[in-house]
Amino acid sequence: MVSALQFTLVIPLLPAFPELLDISVSDSSWLVTATLLTAAVGTPIIARMADMYGKRRMLLVALGAMILGSVICALEASFVAMIIGRALQGFGASLIAVGISILRDELPPKRIGTAVALMSATMGIGSALGLPLAGVLTDWLGWHSIFWFGAVAGAILVISLLVVVDESPVRTPGRFDVLGAVLLSAALVCLLLPISKGSVWGWGEPIVIGLLASSVALLAVWVPVELRINQPMVDLRTSARRPVLITNVASIFAGMAMFVNMLVTVQILQQPTGIGAGFGLDVTAAGLAMVPSGLAMVAISPLSGWLLGRWGGRVVLLVGASLMTLTYIGRVFYADSVAAVVVGSTLVGIGTALTFAAMPTLIMSSVPITETASANGLNSLVRSIGTSLASTLVAAIMAAYTVEAAGAAFASEQAFHLVLWLGALAAGICAGLATLIPRDRRTHHEQELARAQGREKQEAVVRGQISMARACEARGTILVSVLDVHGEQLDWSRADNDGRYSVVLPGRGTYVVIANAVGWAPTAAVFDFTGGEVEQHLMLTEELTVSGTVTRGGQPAAGALVALSEATGKQVGSVHCDDQGRYTFQLPPTGRYVLIAYDASTGHAHARKVLLTLESQIVDIDIPLEESVDARTSGASTTT
Repeated sequence: MVSALQFTLVIPLLPAFPELLDISVSDSSWLVTATLLTAAVGTPIIARMADMYGKRRMLLVALGAMILGSVICALEASFVAMIIGRALQGFGASLIAVGISILRDELPPKRIGTAVALMSATMGIGSALGLPLAGVLTDWLGWHSIFWFGAVAGAILVISLLVVVDESPVRTPGRFDVLGAVLLSAALVCLLLPISKGSVWGWGEPIVIGLLASSVALLAVWVPVELRINQPMVDLRTSARRPVLITNVASIFAGMAMFVNMLVTVQILQQPTGIGAGFGLDVTAAGLAMVPSGLAMVAISPLSGWLLGRWGGRVVLLVGASLMTLTYIGRVFYADSVAAVVVGSTLVGIGTALTFAAMPTLIMSSVPITETASANGLNSLVRSIGTSLASTLVAAIMAAYTVEAAGAAFASEQAFHLVLWLGALAAGICAGLATLIPRDRRTHHEQELARAQGREKQEAVVRGQISMARACEARGTILVSVLDVHGEQLDWSRADNDGRYSVVLPGRGTYVVIANAVGWAPTAAVFDFTGGEVEQHLMLTEELTVSGTVTRGGQPAAGALVALSEATGKQVGSVHCDDQGRYTFQLPPTGRYVLIAYDASTGHAHARKVLLTLESQIVDIDIPLEESVDARTSGASTTT
């Protein structure tokens, strides 16, 4: 909640900042933009560091930056100092992503769903409470008090963390991907800056086009770097898994739907009456009207946790997004009173709470346990992109459809209807994407219960290395999976470029570890884990191949050329036989292929169609000594 407050506490003061700080109206918007940028850039970095160096440690770092930023803003040395302070406050956005991963590590399985739902809801709660709280603090103690409030709240959290929260044992030490972090940060700045300032600078201006083009170029460089590097900033292969990818895309639209609710509700409540849409409430009253939404998000958290345990994240995401969609459509036709607006906002808030509770649950059930913080950090990042897009689109719609009153322009009723339809569209797309997420055989809650086996968590990280019998580069990622003796998967991991991996075990016991890589037969081993520092090494011993012997009239065809092609004609490769006529290819993907053997000494060739599966195959080829009559007539060699 404290994290979300950093964004909303300053919103009521934005119209007053030009006079308070002696700056222009356009300059005052940097007080919001700076926080949004550092939140987007800092969240994936801090989340990745949390997986590597300790989650509590990085929470303290993020809180320290947030407190420092709050103090700088409260002291008001200069406008530049205010920008720096607001930028530092943005690092607090990582608290939720890292905090959720701590909940997974530390809480008993039966409490994880409710706890994740409550922490996810705090973003909406903070957004709802920030507006009235800012009004009360400003009226009673002056505008500096909103920043002192943030500093004091952060200090209380630091003390609570030190006293109550232990450091999680689940971590994967290694070298931090500095290059990946720099490239991603630069790309995000180049993307989000024009999104935030495009309406002010002009969408056709060279600076906007240049920044967007730079973002695309930087991402084009960043992706291959992340795929090649040993311990990437973002594991793109894991992020490309269907449940993770669809959930992250859905999160963009969920973020849009959530932010549309706050923007449209506050504006329609504050807009003057008598111009078609508006109720003439002051800032404090409009903020108080958002409180029911925040309280509903808190109240719905236990139900969200139960639904997650009973039905899983996919169903909860679908229900939450569908509720938002239907509510937005209803608000288009029923918004003729403050009560109707508040009820509509509250129902959208409930849908938001369900949706935001489901997303980290889906993410954590689909990524290695040692990557939960960084995966949640990426999910928070894409949600923030959604909120930025919503802000830009809402501002554009409100500016395009206006009415004149008392010499000023206000958003028309049509503008509000279009914004509500935008919220319905975003939520509807999120619901549609939820249907594409694969069904899990068991819910995340049930998986965690199986992992715990009735005990309190005593998780430990087991490391090891996968080697290969023949020194060569793996043709794909080496995957490592750990099962218990009942066949339940407990964790999985991708080995790095050196074959090193880390997996998390729930405690002492007997486990089965399996290693698998493209082009190699899988291998498995049973081991008893009794605690302490343990390394479990495995070797892939059997390389999968297509091999055989080429003969000429029954005799080895030494030096014969063998070519392997796909059924479409695309060549896979070619080799020459050894002195015994033997050849070997690495096993290509499953499918239909053609093997061609050519003997230069006789000028004869022979071809065979083969269906290759996931196992090594032996295909012998005999080149006839004489060509067939048909072959001599046509000038072609014999084929079968």
